[in-house]
Amino acid sequence: MSNEVNLIGRPAEFLLVEDNLGDVRLTKEALKESKLSNNLNVVSDGCEAIAYLRREGKYSDATRPDIILLDLNLPKKDGREVLAEIKADPSLKLIPVVVVTSSEAEVDIIKTYDLHVNCYVTKPVDLPQFVKVVHSIGAFWLTIVRLPSEFDL
Repeated sequence: MSNEVNLIGRPAEFLLVEDNLGDVRLTKEALKESKLSNNLNVVSDGCEAIAYLRREGKYSDATRPDIILLDLNLPKKDGREVLAEIKADPSLKLIPVVVVTSSEAEVDIIKTYDLHVNCYVTKPVDLPQFVKVVHSIGAFWLTIVRLPSEFDL
């Protein structure tokens, strides 16, 4: 984590919903290298994501994320279901959700935007490009975009 301040004036809280340990590791490294002040929390399936967001069970003390990085292909509850639940919940729907997935399928892109995703990014297979994409996501959402979490809602 860097000491560089972002637009929200404190470390940004990311929730990464990802079951691939390699992608988790790369995302951690990319955000660490981004020089943007952030905390990354990780859950590995859709059910855990919903429990984390609703602060249920072992996640009762979870920090509300400023941004959710969501894979589509998850165990237990897929990313589309998670996205639908987030955007249908009045207490969660303002949290920006960035889908970061290997799927380039037109149906996935259209479906997730229909479910009100904030951004859809296809994971590059090239490792340096993957790091560059994650860095760009962090830079965009933390230095350019105004987030709802900046305000007392």
